[in-house]
Amino acid sequence: MDCFEAEVKTIDVMKTRKFVSDELLASIDVLNTLSGGVSEPQMTFKQFQDHREIQLKVPGVKEENMKVEIHNNMLSVFYNFHLQSDSLPIQVPKVVYNKPVPYFVDAARITATYENGFLIVTLPYNEMAEGYHRKVSIDS
Repeated sequence: MDCFEAEVKTIDVMKTRKFVSDELLASIDVLNTLSGGVSEPQMTFKQFQDHREIQLKVPGVKEENMKVEIHNNMLSVFYNFHLQSDSLPIQVPKVVYNKPVPYFVDAARITATYENGFLIVTLPYNEMAEGYHRKVSIDS
């Protein structure tokens, strides 16, 4: 087999291994290049005696565009891109944080505030944080 045959064979293999559609690649490229590219969020976690904090800052995203939601015990922090497609407005969410709420956090008391440009999500502990303990009687 000469070099030309090897090159043709490689091209044939590349053509048959196309798993990702061109439309998907184009949409990924659009999302990656909006507003000059995706900026990495700054995220820190702090542990306190009675609560935990998540501190977030997403460069280029205004405070009023950030959203915090709890749905089916999942805590999500996100913002929306606003796009136009065929003259119709479309909102595309960009998730910054999405994790289940731990059993030792009181989901009903989770709060979010802004301080010095950072979104601070406070996760207060519940009574399970110190562990649940009781004696169980044994019936005979």
